[in-house]
Amino acid sequence: MWYHEYKPYEPETAPEEYIGFVYRIQDLDTNKKYIGKKLFWNRRKTKVKGKSRAKYVTKESDWRTYYGSNKLLQEEVASYGPDPEAKKYYREILRFCKTKGECSYYEAKLQFEHDVILRDDYYNEYIQCRINSRHIKKDEDDGE
Repeated sequence: MWYHEYKPYEPETAPEEYIGFVYRIQDLDTNKKYIGKKLFWNRRKTKVKGKSRAKYVTKESDWRTYYGSNKLLQEEVASYGPDPEAKKYYREILRFCKTKGECSYYEAKLQFEHDVILRDDYYNEYIQCRINSRHIKKDEDDGE
């Protein structure tokens, strides 16, 4: 289960107004954490039978069952069998994002703010980002 503002977050379908979110996963037994980003939607190019051009298909991603891209975290989650919730992982949405660039920016910003690659209580092993200011929508509410 995902949480947002300390409340369970379980929409029927992924919200269409956001492309993704920045999150933190925390192992409540060890207090080890991971900060990352996840997209709600996948857009794939597929070949349509009988057509000369490929078509783009958008479908909901695996965000509901996602536990990060870090291999050690994935192995630990998998070691608890089909129900990772049995190991009390707290999955928290920190920020909803309207563009991929916004997701990348806020993921990197939070990773740097928390010194995730310098601390032993984070699973993060690297910070990777390439962001263009044109890809981030300036939100009036954020004062940015």
